[in-house]
Amino acid sequence: MTIFNVIHLFGGLALFLYGMNLMSDKLEKLAGGKLEQIFEKLTSNRFKGLLLGVIVTAIIQSSSATTVMLVGFVNSGIMRLSQAISIIMGANVGTTVTAWILSLSGLEGDSFLIQLFKPTTFAPILALIGVIMRMSGGNDKKKDVGGILIGFAILMTGMDTMSDSVAPLKNDPNFAKLLLLFSNPFMGVLAGALLTAIIQSSSASVGILQALSSTGQITFGSALPIILGQNIGTCVTAMLSSVGANKNAKRVAVVHLSFNVIGTVIALAAYLIGDAIFDFAFKSAPVTEFSIAVVHTIFNLCATALLIPFTSKLEKIAYMVIKDSEGSGTPEAPVILDERLLTTPGVAIEQCRNVTNRMASIAKTTISLAIDLYRSYDDEHAQMILDNEDTIDKYEDVTGTYLVKLSGRSLTMDDSRTVSCLLHSIGDFERISDHAVNILDTAKEINQKNIKFSDMAKRELNVMFSAIEEIMDLTVRAFETKDIELAYKVEPLEEVVDYLRAEMKNRHVERLREKTCTIEQGFIFTDLLTDLERISDHCSNIAVNLIQINDNSFENHRYLNDIRSEDNVKFAELFKEYSYKYPLPKTMRKDNA
Repeated sequence: MTIFNVIHLFGGLALFLYGMNLMSDKLEKLAGGKLEQIFEKLTSNRFKGLLLGVIVTAIIQSSSATTVMLVGFVNSGIMRLSQAISIIMGANVGTTVTAWILSLSGLEGDSFLIQLFKPTTFAPILALIGVIMRMSGGNDKKKDVGGILIGFAILMTGMDTMSDSVAPLKNDPNFAKLLLLFSNPFMGVLAGALLTAIIQSSSASVGILQALSSTGQITFGSALPIILGQNIGTCVTAMLSSVGANKNAKRVAVVHLSFNVIGTVIALAAYLIGDAIFDFAFKSAPVTEFSIAVVHTIFNLCATALLIPFTSKLEKIAYMVIKDSEGSGTPEAPVILDERLLTTPGVAIEQCRNVTNRMASIAKTTISLAIDLYRSYDDEHAQMILDNEDTIDKYEDVTGTYLVKLSGRSLTMDDSRTVSCLLHSIGDFERISDHAVNILDTAKEINQKNIKFSDMAKRELNVMFSAIEEIMDLTVRAFETKDIELAYKVEPLEEVVDYLRAEMKNRHVERLREKTCTIEQGFIFTDLLTDLERISDHCSNIAVNLIQINDNSFENHRYLNDIRSEDNVKFAELFKEYSYKYPLPKTMRKDNA
């Protein structure tokens, strides 16, 4: 084997790893939020969790990526450790799909069908189709499918290059001597674990073994321990990912390692005992790409079937290794948004949406508390408003930073629009909570100075309060459920709120002129109206963002003009409906203060 063969070997490995990463990235991007939806269907049923692990890993073609996601989910408090265990087992089964795809390179025969399925035949065809799809324009989905085809073609080309580069080893006595080392099962396990730990991909290390099998010098006795070791080496990625995470997230990595080590020990012990008793004849037979895929699959299926009844025991092992801090009575607070999930943008976006939904719910509650505080001041409720505002500020800061990082990732057009909408929305929800604090300050001043509004002013404010509570309810429900019909109702109601504010200010000026209201009352009344009207403005911003994403439009001012135009019958009908629903009380000539 010459230096040029070595160069070709590493070049083929580079192509293989790049093709795998490209294909995996595009598959994740294409899956988008569907991964999150799949995980949301998770229940306490361990068999459903197992199936989910298989499906997700088959989609993203990486058990390491699945486990890293689980570390992020547990670290964020989205998932319990007990739920993650069966998914880890499923991920080990799902990762065998890659080995079966790579086994196609070992097909032999002269028939047209076999030649058609050989990578040397279909890889260039897939690459050509992929390039055409990428260069012909169109939507992001079409380009991502093209990227998947290109990635797969590069992966198979890399596999073929590695196989060709090691062909001279077929008759190399030194290579045969090296393989004798791996006939020692413990050396084989160690070699498989180290190789996989270095390249951080069990699929890639299995691919390398499949390429080497083309020399005909690797036997079952050498390959089996290496395959077992590869399952241990793949745990390194999750172990590294758990650094800096909370204890439960670290336990996910421990469970992953424990499962693979226990499975390897049992399989290796069974093999050695069986060989000692029956003297397996197949151990000296050469392996093929196909037989490596079979062994890899059988091991993971058997390990999973054997250990899935003992998920609670694996959880106990994790708690024994990673113990809770002594004297700590409270559990660790989950991370709001885990940066590990940035590697899967679709999942990360859904987590940002979940946090924003919490912001929306808290903002709605805070506005209701502030309105109640005006009607009946209470120090306990006042503190709740301040605490809620602090929470929303924290969410806005963390989510905003996270979304900016997310926007730098490779996103689909739909995901980019969603990120933009969320960035705008978190700012609007934060400003709504600020206005709740302003109303709190106004209510506190009214209480301390014992300020009394006229009966008419009180009745007018009650109408405005009702309109604000409805517009908040519409906005939050529309945002949480992505209901565009609800979002369409926000702008007409916002226009009614604008009318109410203008009319109430005019009436207030009239009361000042008639001296039924003092200047001090006037300032407080005006400040209150301003905060209420601005709350409705922010609700309008949020609703318009939702509608624009649905309609693929980004010009706010023109869009608002369009929906407010006289030709918009739906807007006019809703405006009329809300005008009747929230009429101001009729004024009298004099209004006693």
